[in-house]
Amino acid sequence: MTAAPAPRLQRADGALRLRFADDAGTTRLADLYQSDPCRALLPASDPGEPLTAILITTAGGLTGGDRLRLAAMVDAGADALCTPQAAEKIYRAADQQAAAIDLTLEVGANAALEWLPQEMILFDGARLERRVGVALAAGARLLAGDITVFGRTAHGERFAGGSLFDRWQVRRDGRLVWTDSTRLEGDTAALLDHPAGFAGAVAQALILYQAPDAVAARDRLRSLEIGEPHGPGNGNWGATVIDGLLLVRLLDRDAARLRRVFAHLWSALRPGLGHRPAMPRLWRF
Repeated sequence: MTAAPAPRLQRADGALRLRFADDAGTTRLADLYQSDPCRALLPASDPGEPLTAILITTAGGLTGGDRLRLAAMVDAGADALCTPQAAEKIYRAADQQAAAIDLTLEVGANAALEWLPQEMILFDGARLERRVGVALAAGARLLAGDITVFGRTAHGERFAGGSLFDRWQVRRDGRLVWTDSTRLEGDTAALLDHPAGFAGAVAQALILYQAPDAVAARDRLRSLEIGEPHGPGNGNWGATVIDGLLLVRLLDRDAARLRRVFAHLWSALRPGLGHRPAMPRLWRF
């Protein structure tokens, strides 16, 4: 007797493309394409904030086989802020298929883009492949980042099994200036606990900052008295500059503490993009 084939599961296949342009010194939305489950809202910006796009995934999260294609493009001279409404949840995959996220950020000459993340939470058994490509023109300014939480830590859950492939590539005027890839698969708990890996951290974060004052910004961050630098996984973070690109990495055994430290560091970098307040109001809640 032949076994019945596994049921075909419905998959999300969404896309969101935003393009911002400068119109006589004022940034406007020049192009918008969106398909379920991706949406963008453009509320009135808070005082001091640039044109702001709030990104929403109406599905409430992703699971194996789902795919999102996201792109934010800022034309020469324009200034924009993109941030999700809430944390992105990556649910346990029912089969061996991974969810896929392809993100493209393009910043034109003398333009500015702030890509401010919320947490991305990997449930135990989640499978995710994410690829981020950043293209910068001459004089472009960028503040972009990511926060990844390994498991629903508030419920005592760990990311003990599943997989993560996460690749970032940054190009300036077409030339690759930085690339980084992370791969976790199999016994992910052991990899996260290994002293040569994440040393027990339950959350990690990345900040990228491209601006003329990248070296001075690195020194400002290093002078801040925040975090708990008692070794990897305990609120540890570091900042370095590679070919004019400031990189900041954070690890922590406490996801809430990592978010607080991330906010302090991000706030210290925002002035490099313009006269911005400490943090956007939406992100503080």
